[in-house]
Amino acid sequence: MPINSRILNLMEEVRSGRCSPEEAADHIGGLRLEEIAGVARLDLGRSIRCGIPEVVLAEGKDISHLIEIMRRYVEASGRCVASRATEEQADAIMNAASDLICEYYPEARIVILSNGTEKPENGGTVGIITAGTSDIRVAEEARIIAEEMGCRTLTAYDVGAAGIHRLFHALKELGDADAFIVCAGREGTLPAVVAGLVDRPVIGVPVSVGYGYMGKGEAALASMLQSCAVLAVVNIDAGFTAGAFAAQIASGVRKE
Repeated sequence: MPINSRILNLMEEVRSGRCSPEEAADHIGGLRLEEIAGVARLDLGRSIRCGIPEVVLAEGKDISHLIEIMRRYVEASGRCVASRATEEQADAIMNAASDLICEYYPEARIVILSNGTEKPENGGTVGIITAGTSDIRVAEEARIIAEEMGCRTLTAYDVGAAGIHRLFHALKELGDADAFIVCAGREGTLPAVVAGLVDRPVIGVPVSVGYGYMGKGEAALASMLQSCAVLAVVNIDAGFTAGAFAAQIASGVRKE
């Protein structure tokens, strides 16, 4: 297993005197798991270990459990993200955590709860593209996750293959991105097209848009997996996975 660069940097901070042993121990202590009333086992050290913040899937969760889980994460790390949150869940979190800062992004269905702790900055840039406007909800989930992991994001929406001339100007505006996320439903053509035009990693995200035979993202997923251009593909509507993966790539490029 490779050396964890975050822990190594933390040890260097201690050696140089920029961080006290007590502060370092507090950070590393986050590697522990914490159980909440037999309901959840919280992975408080994921961001140290993997560089990806723990994101709580709100979908299907009891609201009281969701609030308790998010509060505990904020206590441990200063920030917590919940994905696939309904408006009802977002309102309940805002009301129950009025002492904290709560941001709700309805299009992305994301809630961010914090005590004022700022998200990191790593200097990486992620470009996010959608084929159509129906794909924006998934792209926005990816955007917020990439930004939460410290990346700057650039977006170009509604530039799909049905009017391919729209894409070329958009790519110029996104030219300094370290990685690209391309969201597309229907036949899912756009990620392969983009991957054939840029010299950076491309992540294809099939979106559950489309109807009839192989609708709801299935045709898009199959098309992306059969791409003759080189790209990585995540699951249908997996904006979180795409955003986190792209942010890991972009931050790694900037470290180099």
